[in-house]
Amino acid sequence: MNALNGLKLVAAQKQTQMPAIQQRRNKLAKRLWEQIELAKAQQAGTTFAPTRLRSVVQNDTGLRTQVEVAKRVKAWWFVADTGKLVLSVRYGTKVLELAKGKWAVELAGEKDLVPVLETLKAAVLAGELDGQIDAASDKLREGFGG
Repeated sequence: MNALNGLKLVAAQKQTQMPAIQQRRNKLAKRLWEQIELAKAQQAGTTFAPTRLRSVVQNDTGLRTQVEVAKRVKAWWFVADTGKLVLSVRYGTKVLELAKGKWAVELAGEKDLVPVLETLKAAVLAGELDGQIDAASDKLREGFGG
């Protein structure tokens, strides 16, 4: 018991479940990371295609196997009617309202795309868009009838 006397013992347990808002933040942060990588690849003239595992059943044997397939990542930025580059943030299929009546960020050019995406990712992880994420999540859930 002398070996344990030098340690600070506490009655703590590992949290088994993450809060829902933290899961939503992480989901949006992952999508923003994909957009950052897509923008970097576009600026470098290369392609960005992350892979994911997909279960496939073989017709002749009936065996289920895991196959890596390329995941399609659609860009969240586009050129608006004004000719400026505009970035909208999506949570699932819903566009987030970043401020009252403001749904997108106007950019000076493609060189500003990565820094703005990184700023948005930092804001999401800091919890600045929690209200908007909750609203979008509620709308998505309504679409599933629940």
